[in-house]
Amino acid sequence: MRLKRMMQGAGFVYVLLLLGAVCPSLFTIGKQAEGEAPGTAYANASAYVADSIMEKPKIAITFDDGPSAVYTPRLLDGLKERGVKATFFLIGQNIEKEGGSEIVKRMYEEGHLIGNHTYHHVEITKVSNDEAYQELMLTNEAIENITGEEVQFMRPPFGLWQKELEKKIHVLPVMWSIDPLDWATENVDEIVNKVVTEAQENDIILLHDCYDSSVKAALRIIDLLQAEGYEFVTVDELMLD
Repeated sequence: MRLKRMMQGAGFVYVLLLLGAVCPSLFTIGKQAEGEAPGTAYANASAYVADSIMEKPKIAITFDDGPSAVYTPRLLDGLKERGVKATFFLIGQNIEKEGGSEIVKRMYEEGHLIGNHTYHHVEITKVSNDEAYQELMLTNEAIENITGEEVQFMRPPFGLWQKELEKKIHVLPVMWSIDPLDWATENVDEIVNKVVTEAQENDIILLHDCYDSSVKAALRIIDLLQAEGYEFVTVDELMLD
């Protein structure tokens, strides 16, 4: 819709002039060539502008159950090389293991979104409200003590959430739309194929950063979907856009 509005009337002319100021070759594109049909130059310039301002389809890749001292740093290296920001839903007790806080600090400093995945990976609907609340608060505190920022998102283990908790703790539950069940297989090709063949704009991919096969699959998935024109964003960009 934004593209359509920008291409109407004087707004489109303004965009052409603006782009011409920073990209003189635009005027060459818009120049009528000898023997060229009337309107062709305008059409070419329109296509140039459209390509310049068209938004890429967005997709989010998320990781549960970390941080892993072995596999998460490898994943972070791969994400950094590709310029990709991901979302990590962390287990509180894993943060407090050796090296955990350093990994979370790195996640935060490199621009990834960090969310809550409970302290002991409990199924929230099978414990009392008080216990569920403590699971979330302990994990929030572990994350906030490192990042200095309030945790705003969480992913309930097994995708089961208690709506009542939203009255006590201000976090948004985040589910997913693609789950290749990477925890159940070590077959990288199978994981990659499942995700890439199902991926659509605004999807949220669920993976785990505690398996070697999942990390390898994640980086291959990113390479393939970037080649298709997808832009990887954190889940807040999809949910709050």
